[in-house]
This record gives sequence, C-alpha cells and structure tokens, in this order.
Amino acid sequence: MIDERFYTDFRPGRRMSGARRQHAADPEAVAIAALGFVAGDPELLPRFLALTGIDAAAVRRAAAEPGFLAGVLDFIAAHEPTLMRFAEATGTRPEAVLAARRALPGGGTADWQ
Repeated sequence: MIDERFYTDFRPGRRMSGARRQHAADPEAVAIAALGFVAGDPELLPRFLALTGIDAAAVRRAAAEPGFLAGVLDFIAAHEPTLMRFAEATGTRPEAVLAARRALPGGGTADWQ
C-alpha cells in the first residue's frame, strides 16, 4: 500500500501558473511536472511503479538518477490518453512533452510508435 503522503509530495495540485508555463520549455521542469502528475494519480502511480520496478519510497532518490525523468516522460507519452490528460492538467502542449523527452539524456532512443 502506498502512503497517502506520497501523493501530496509530488502532486502539482493545479494547472501550471503563467510562471510555470513559461518554464515548460525546460525539459527537466516538464519531466518533474509529469512525475508530480503520475504521483498524484492513485491509478497511474501503481502502474508506473509496477512497470518501472521501483518502490514508492525510492522515487525521490531515483528522480536524481540520469534517465529516470526521461522514463517518466516515456511512461506519459506511451499512452495517448495519459499524455492528453497530463497536457490538459498542466497546460503543456503534448508536443512539448515529446520535445522534452528528446532533450533529456537518452532522448534519441525512445520510439512511441
């Protein structure tokens, strides 16, 4: 069972403000917003944890590892309904999510088709 406090640690809680939207071009900021989106969703988080094999308690440490944030964007981008929900919830264009993924370490290796 996932501790409820985990959801509040990362949850963005609202649409991106103008200042946050301005930084949406920053690949790491987009990925961190995606992590918050996943962590704040009681249905997505268990699926993400199961697919990645990471324990909820280790996510904070893993987020500092190269490639982890890219993996979060891979997870979001791999399922179009999830991508669209994230885009709407954060005010981020879906294309910006894919561009952020390409800009992060290992970005040239993802193939979502």
